[in-house]
Amino acid sequence: MATNERWTGWIGFAGLLLVIIAFLDFFEGLIAIIRGEYYLLTPNQIVVFDLKTWGWITLIWAVIIGLTGFGLLNGSTWARWTAIVLIALNILTQLGFVGAAQYPLWALTVMFLNIIVLYALTVHWSDTREPAYGASSG
Repeated sequence: MATNERWTGWIGFAGLLLVIIAFLDFFEGLIAIIRGEYYLLTPNQIVVFDLKTWGWITLIWAVIIGLTGFGLLNGSTWARWTAIVLIALNILTQLGFVGAAQYPLWALTVMFLNIIVLYALTVHWSDTREPAYGASSG
């Protein structure tokens, strides 16, 4: 029982971190839309599309991650698998910021949070059989 409660707490923590990561991604996208010059691009960087388009894609991405985080807080199994895929892709997205000399610490911080979420979602998931947050059996 103690192991179940401990890992249920980790899943709830992962859900909250997903919501925090969604806010960070949301503000990354918002900054790209409003202040495009904030992200300085050099001639030797590869940019597939302009910063406003990238900002809108990041905003939509943040909403999807946030909704998945709320699903994870409700203990949904679909949210676990969706979160694992989204977070893995989000790590790859943040690698683009690590390569940029201007904001490597920001990207490394977000990547670290992503790795914590992956750890919480992949280790001992079978120990949790009840929702991570909310309903309690009494």
